[in-house]
Order: sequence, then C-alpha cells, then structure tokens
Amino acid sequence: MTIADAAHADATRFRPAGRIRRRVRAIGWGALAAFALVIVGFLIWANTPYRADRGAVIEVWANPAVQVQYLDEGILMTPARVDANGTGLVFVPGARVEAHAYMLQLSGVVAESGVTVLITEPTLNLAFFDMRTLDQFTTAAPEVDSWFVGGHSLGGVRACLMTPGADVDGLVLFGSYCANDVSDSDLRVLSIAGENDLLSTPAIIDENASLLPSSATFVTIEGANHASFGDYGPQSGDGERTITSEQMRAELTALLNELLG
Repeated sequence: MTIADAAHADATRFRPAGRIRRRVRAIGWGALAAFALVIVGFLIWANTPYRADRGAVIEVWANPAVQVQYLDEGILMTPARVDANGTGLVFVPGARVEAHAYMLQLSGVVAESGVTVLITEPTLNLAFFDMRTLDQFTTAAPEVDSWFVGGHSLGGVRACLMTPGADVDGLVLFGSYCANDVSDSDLRVLSIAGENDLLSTPAIIDENASLLPSSATFVTIEGANHASFGDYGPQSGDGERTITSEQMRAELTALLNELLG
C-alpha cells in the first residue's frame, strides 16, 4: 500500500466519528438556542403585566386624605387627614398585575381608618421571585406597631409563606388561599372571595380552608370576579363581573376597616 492509499484509508476511517461530533454539536447548539428562546419568551411574558387603570391611580393621587410615596420597599399609602392608627398592611400583587392596580381598592381603609398600606412590587411581576422577608418591607413605616400581610391570587399564596416566624398579627387574602399550613397559628385571618371568580373560585378557597386557623373569617362578595380586587381590566379565564369598581372598593373598605381599623 502506498503512502497515499494509507492516508486515504485513515481519512475514511475517522470520517464517521467526525460526523457524529458535528451532529452532537449541532444538537447542542439547537438545544441552547431553544432554551434561550424560552427564557426570552418568559421574560417578555413576565414584563408585560396587566396594567393599572390610569384613572384609578389618578383618583388616589388626587385624594387629599391619602399620601402616596414610592420607596424601595414599594408603594406606600399613609393617611393624611386622620391619625395613623398604628396598624399596617403589606400587600403582595397577583401574578403579572401591576402594583398600582391595587391602590384605589386599598386606599379606602387608609383614608377612613388611618391604616398604613404598603403595596410591594415583586421582581418580574411575580411574587415567587421576590424572596424578601416581611421585615424587609415593614422598614418603610417604622412607626407602625401591628403588621398584617396579605395579597391577591398568587400574591396571597406568597403572603402566607411570609408569616411563619414573622412578627405579624394577621393575614388578608383577596381571591386566594394558603399553600402552607398556618392552621396552628394565632393569626387573625380574613379571606375574601369573588362570587364570579373562575380563577380562584370560592370552591377552591373552601377546599383549602383547613390550612387556615379555625377562627378565620370567610366572605364572598356578590358580583365580583378575580380582577375585581384590583383595577386593571379583564383577565384571561376569569368570570364576568357585575359589580363596579366603586362598589367593590366600598365592600373591601368595610371588611378591612372591621379587621384593621
């Protein structure tokens, strides 16, 4: 065999191995590209939240009884015309819902009862990506003596997870429920459901009621759907609402006044 024949034989022998390596590299790059597309798609999805109704936000800013501040901890609303009553509520928004969307619905208890309300602004608009503890939010209002924590939908689930080991007196759930068991705690709990909520239905809330203390108060607001707890327009998969934003605010204010005021 000549030197040329030997070289040709070696090249032929190693060619399949080269093809396999190239195929493996192509598959690897393809998988990496697909993963990158998933990540980009998720970031776009997370950063396109349900936007707050502009008119509702302006109404709060125009209310002389409520003072609004934007802090590192979140959106702080404090009473401007009545004395602060020493009670505060840290409120966690629902998944992909802008924090501003809850300002109007929560402003009533601030103006009427002097409650301090802090609405958090979770990372990527998703409560589970915000791993801050309750005491990292309460620094926004050190003058508050008694803190409650609450949230809407996924924000309520996150609020429940913030209670163990925290200096907190109670829990407020808007169209939500706990995924962890707090039934042995001495928390004062208010769970509010929407009659027409098809995302966190009253039935689902009832199924998870055993995870809350036996003293928990359960209320269902007639005509309310999942999105009624904020002001951000209709939400995909939700039921129809037959209650106005003003009526919803009055209902929530009355319930929160009883608990926090």
